[in-house]
Amino acid sequence: MPEKIDYDSKIPNNVSLADDRRLQRALEGWQPKFMNWWAEMGPTLETHGVYLRTAVSVGRDGWAHFDHVNVPDYRWGIFLAERDPDRTIAFGEHKGEPAWQQVPGEYRADLQRLIVIQGDTEPASVEQQKLLGLSAPSLYDLRNLFQVNVEEGRHLWAMVYLLHAYFGREGREEAEGLLHRNSGSPDTPRILGAFNEETADWLAFYMFTYFTDRDGKYQLGTLKESAFDPLSRTCEFMLKEEAHHMFVGTTGVDRVVQRSAELIREHDTMDIAAHGGIPLDLIQKYINFHYTVSLDLFGSETSTNAANYYTAGLKGRWMEPRRKDDHQLTDDSAELRRPREDGTWETDELQKILLLNLDLRGEYIADCQTGVKRWNRILEDAGISFRLALPHPGFNRQVGINSGHHITPDGTIVDEQTWQDGQKHWLPSSEDFAFVRSLMHPVYERGKIASWVAPPRQGINGKPFDYEYVYL
Repeated sequence: MPEKIDYDSKIPNNVSLADDRRLQRALEGWQPKFMNWWAEMGPTLETHGVYLRTAVSVGRDGWAHFDHVNVPDYRWGIFLAERDPDRTIAFGEHKGEPAWQQVPGEYRADLQRLIVIQGDTEPASVEQQKLLGLSAPSLYDLRNLFQVNVEEGRHLWAMVYLLHAYFGREGREEAEGLLHRNSGSPDTPRILGAFNEETADWLAFYMFTYFTDRDGKYQLGTLKESAFDPLSRTCEFMLKEEAHHMFVGTTGVDRVVQRSAELIREHDTMDIAAHGGIPLDLIQKYINFHYTVSLDLFGSETSTNAANYYTAGLKGRWMEPRRKDDHQLTDDSAELRRPREDGTWETDELQKILLLNLDLRGEYIADCQTGVKRWNRILEDAGISFRLALPHPGFNRQVGINSGHHITPDGTIVDEQTWQDGQKHWLPSSEDFAFVRSLMHPVYERGKIASWVAPPRQGINGKPFDYEYVYL
């Protein structure tokens, strides 16, 4: 299969689409519906060219091409990582067998469901971020927003290709459904809760790209291990793009913390709201909210579904080949901490295969911690004693064993009244959201930036911060 991407086709691809006329016609029939969805649900702000990167090949050096592109003319397409003809299945009951090039009948429904759920998250985040361009803090940030949006659009194409190519009429119907559901819609909401939340301000956008896109990284990492090779190769390529989204989140929060620290020092007070900055305790509340909503995306701690997917070879663990066990997990056990009605915690020992969601969540939590360390280093370097932290994984949960309990950020199980009294200290209130929104004045002048966020250390692709990243 050619590694080069064919940009002369109506739908850019490296899957030899021209050789499959039926599939090509089906996808060309879906394309105008995608464009209608983009026009209606994509970014509100009109632009005349955004400095975007476009993949030119799927190898390591495939990110070479940067240019100003009119966003609706972006060349969305279908790109799979190169095929390894010797690839074998790394886990489950089919371990050691050749990877599947077609969908086995007995796993058809489960694979389709996994692809639809992944596919549904991609357009959802574009819908959530629809209005953000109207309040961008700089042209640099505006450009990053559009880059994230067009890549989420391409990730939707990635899943739609699989549905069209391998799942027949049902797959085509599911591909239509991905455009009919809308984030936050009362009648046809997106499948997962976090993707129906509003992303109403740029601090929320940085948190979303840090925490929720990081969940995406881990979900894609498990699907990259799939025995179904086209899904594996699709996810491998998507992970390259996902890295940029998390970079936007990590450095975005960096820059907010940096600016808040500068204002604290300049005015010698932690109460910097009056000086147009975001107080550190409010940043902590945003962390608490976005982190816990993202933890819900991992599902219930114990899951027979996840166990079945693993045994079947549909969905592996993060970095499956590096794990030092038998990759079947039938005899291994692991511990689960659960809250009790009397306000204490107990530890259960369960089969490891039933705790795969917990295993993945553990990898995610360790990764999230690295960002918190970065942000605290900024505060330390500024001589500020305040420290940010991830709350206890039982805090503010709607899914799993903690969802029926009131658990504080430090992991104490409390009663309803204590929870109600504490919420305003732990989670953003309507007043907090209103305050952050009040800071969101657009700055579209080259080289200028909003007063609540620091400029980036470097621009995009070697360009300076004051480059004209977006033509308005």
